[in-house]
Amino acid sequence: MSLSGVMEESGESGGSAGVRRGRPRMPALLIVLTVVTGLIEAVSLLALGPVFTAMQTGNVLFLSFGAARAGDLPALAPAVSLAAFAVGAVCGAHLESVTEGRGWRWFVIGLLSESGLVLLAAALGWGLAPRYGAPTARHMTVTAVLALAMGMRNATIMRANVPGVPTTLVTRSMTAFLGGSAMGQGNVFGSGRSRWELRGLTVLAMFAGGFLGALLVRAGWAVGWLLLPAAVTVLLVGLAYLGQPWLRTGPGPGRERSR
Repeated sequence: MSLSGVMEESGESGGSAGVRRGRPRMPALLIVLTVVTGLIEAVSLLALGPVFTAMQTGNVLFLSFGAARAGDLPALAPAVSLAAFAVGAVCGAHLESVTEGRGWRWFVIGLLSESGLVLLAAALGWGLAPRYGAPTARHMTVTAVLALAMGMRNATIMRANVPGVPTTLVTRSMTAFLGGSAMGQGNVFGSGRSRWELRGLTVLAMFAGGFLGALLVRAGWAVGWLLLPAAVTVLLVGLAYLGQPWLRTGPGPGRERSR
């Protein structure tokens, strides 16, 4: 099955599907956002950290290791990222509620806001050399802005609720991919070749973004240049969604209807 076939068949019906056949392009757009996450995490971990901005599980562990004074890992940068991510998640949820109440395209506005924050991080990191270990105050400022953007992204994607494409982590996608394959033979992970392939594409997208980001860091790109492609890509994804039907949430998370 081709990539376009996966995107067309992924809008299955169901209480938590969040995507209908009227929105065949949504999974494809989220796959692109997953690539962006891999790129941003490569920059944050290799050029600003060690610290994560989207995968906060890593920061919780870094913070615990630092608090225990084990492994010679700094605790300040993970703490800054966690705090900024929390603010971003709250702001993202509030932004979604306000924009939906006014009849605006909240998904587009969420992505445009994220793009603006990543662009701000790029501006703050303009000319800043990558540095792994003992980040400066400027490095941590860029980290905080990126974590704020990723917190907003998570709120936006949780509302979109496309199964198998969370865009900021791949653990569940990988588990469902392997568990639902011929090797795992697990019915609980959902059936259908389209779902299986979509989960596989999510894992590959994260790998591709991380690989690209690592290559650019290795090539000696400054932090501002490293983040510029991510900001532009998120902006283009938001604009691409303008041609899609409206995505609106119902009374609770993950309950969408088109308008």
